[in-house]
Amino acid sequence: MTIVARMLTLEADGIPGYAAYPDGAGQRPGILMVHHAHGVTADYKIDAYRLASLGFNVLAPSLFNMFGIPGTTHIGLGADLQAKHSDSEFLGKLDEAWLYLTGRMKSDPARTAAIGHCMGGRLLIPFAADHPQVRAIVLYYPSVRDEPETSHRPRHAFHLAKTLKCASLVFCGGKDFIATPAIQGPLWQSFIANGQPVEWHFFSDANHGFRHPDNDGFQPHYADLAWPIVTDFLQRRV
Repeated sequence: MTIVARMLTLEADGIPGYAAYPDGAGQRPGILMVHHAHGVTADYKIDAYRLASLGFNVLAPSLFNMFGIPGTTHIGLGADLQAKHSDSEFLGKLDEAWLYLTGRMKSDPARTAAIGHCMGGRLLIPFAADHPQVRAIVLYYPSVRDEPETSHRPRHAFHLAKTLKCASLVFCGGKDFIATPAIQGPLWQSFIANGQPVEWHFFSDANHGFRHPDNDGFQPHYADLAWPIVTDFLQRRV
């Protein structure tokens, strides 16, 4: 199988980010990868290629580029950019990416899933609530906080997770300093309340960001441990 893997730009492709997919005609299952606060770092490109090798069309849009922020990564800028742009703005960009993945990339909308890490994992909860056609979601340590609903973040995951219509795979760490175990408990209860398949993996000594080499919390053992769980889940559920 020949895999096409390349950077995307707004000027040439209509959307910035990274795409990987099997070469050749035909509709395939798709995966939307929603990046963490550091942007589309190199590990997303590696994972996109590996998922394409399994037969998926994969799109990792650069949400920050879509807001007009230049650069190929945005390490250290994520908190400020999230403070500047509301969830509604981010979700609008994800809508554009979904249309690109299921339109121009010809992914089967009935067999398309999403993977999100940190910020991306948190955003995928309202995205999946708004798009019941999403087949499955994979969330790595979604950065859910116990915070009030505001105009900037108007819908909390505790409420939205109960409404999801897709299968979910969630990874949580006991040393997560954002979505702490005290937050993970009620979040878990919200997920299992939706009546859909839920697979929840808790690693008691895992950090927030254990998947990402560019994160201070990177733990390669847990990154490697999670990957076959992810691919097995996607191949079963999508």
